[in-house]
Amino acid sequence: MQLQVARIGKPHGIRGEVTVQVLTDVPGDRFAPGTEFVVEPASAGPLTVVSARWNKDILLLAFDEVADRNQAETLRGAKLFIETEELDDDDDDEGWYEHELVGLEARVAGRVVGKIAALNTMPVQDLLMVTTPDGTEILVPFVEQIVPEVNVAGGYIVITPPDGLFEVNTDDAGAPEGPEGTA
Repeated sequence: MQLQVARIGKPHGIRGEVTVQVLTDVPGDRFAPGTEFVVEPASAGPLTVVSARWNKDILLLAFDEVADRNQAETLRGAKLFIETEELDDDDDDEGWYEHELVGLEARVAGRVVGKIAALNTMPVQDLLMVTTPDGTEILVPFVEQIVPEVNVAGGYIVITPPDGLFEVNTDDAGAPEGPEGTA
């Protein structure tokens, strides 16, 4: 099974290093030199780690296949995956991977309000991106008080949103529509 462990950011320096958004809690194991990643889009990979180092709290990776900044720039936004068998256990109480959540129905009070489009891993808390049937994207804090139930096998999550969470991005949320509050 493939597990996403990072998303490539911007190039760093002129020798082909890139910044990465780390999506694993064991970066020391996942980004060791010699590790080969499956890449999405496939045209950008595979990529093999030559070096991994931290610059403050940003992980910088260099790949055998990337020689300079121009090549590194073409990788921006690419997703890095590893092949793993460790997801076969049933210990789901520890958390969920993005690939397990994407596509699940989002339900509020038994009603489907959208589908999970992404998991944004943030320093303080993770955010679920829910896409509503009309295409609106809503960011939902992925905390137990707001998302009390995740049922991967059943294909859904339950959301108990605070008032206004699903209305905040809509035109009728009460915000002025024109300059100086005119319509």
